[in-house]
Amino acid sequence: MKVILKENMKNLGHQGDVVEVKNGYANNFLFPRGYAAMATSSNLKMLEENNRQGALKREKMKTDALNMAEQLKDMAITIGTKAGANGKIFGSITPLQVSQALKTKGFEIDRRKIEINDVKMLGSYEATINLHRDVAININVEVVAE
Repeated sequence: MKVILKENMKNLGHQGDVVEVKNGYANNFLFPRGYAAMATSSNLKMLEENNRQGALKREKMKTDALNMAEQLKDMAITIGTKAGANGKIFGSITPLQVSQALKTKGFEIDRRKIEINDVKMLGSYEATINLHRDVAININVEVVAE
């Protein structure tokens, strides 16, 4: 079944994409939660019109994302956490903590745009920030003991 995505879905596509999914996934998950609409001819025409009108807005968003990526290019943040004697931290470092550390440096980035692998030890790690569908940047995250 072809559907039009209303929101960005991590492993499916971005808002406005027309994707092919199984009927059960669309009927039981995407449609009830409002994540997608059926790709009928009228919905496709409406999507085309919205794309034409939103071209300038999307271009501005991409330019803003590129500017922020340029500012974040050599960014390194430090996150302090409690750790044991062997360097293993209590809990883990989450995208929310990375987002809060970036906020203290003056960058307002939503935690859902940040991807970081499991951080269970002290040390240096890399986090990926997806600023736009075409713009992603990696920053260094240093985890230190408090």
